[in-house]
Amino acid sequence: MAGQSDPHVSLFSAEEVEFIAEDEMVEIVPNMTIERLNFISGDFGPFLPLTVNQVPLWLAVALKKRGKCAIRPPHWMSVENLTKVLEEERDSQGAFQALPFHYVEISRLLFDHAREDIPDIYLVRSLIEDIRDVRLHKVETSLEKFSGTSAVKIPNLSAMEVNIIRPFVGRALQAFYKHDNPEKIPDIDRVSSGQSRVANSEPPRRPLRR
Repeated sequence: MAGQSDPHVSLFSAEEVEFIAEDEMVEIVPNMTIERLNFISGDFGPFLPLTVNQVPLWLAVALKKRGKCAIRPPHWMSVENLTKVLEEERDSQGAFQALPFHYVEISRLLFDHAREDIPDIYLVRSLIEDIRDVRLHKVETSLEKFSGTSAVKIPNLSAMEVNIIRPFVGRALQAFYKHDNPEKIPDIDRVSSGQSRVANSEPPRRPLRR
């Protein structure tokens, strides 16, 4: 997996995190009749014009690309809700507001593939970028106060935020443990190098689509 042998690289790439986020459910409004669709991950439909259906984001994007539906933006993507979240993020210095775990990836996919379905898209994009910047600043501030403990708990972090800080926190905790109990902790660099050699000996594999 990307980044396992490099302490400065996140565990997953941005593309891999986005791939996982595509399983999140969203609402679509078909513009034509479509029979039930059968996939390994489940069956969806049948779909009727102007009837709201819930489908995984990857399927919504696939149908949208073929001009067969409109995608309804999640309620949290409204200007009103995002403005409220941004204000609360700025006011609460030590806490993170509750947002969908994959809010960054979901919004990015909708911006790329369903621009015309998002009211006030430029304002929505700006608000989400501001929210993300404020939250990342909070993450940096939290890490500056980091000390050796048995666990790190920061509620309401998103998938992308967790992915960014995971390598640093993991190695920092490992260093604290190694300092306190050097005889009990394996050399993480040696283990990482061994994992890297095993990974490099295997042929590359592409992620399975649905």
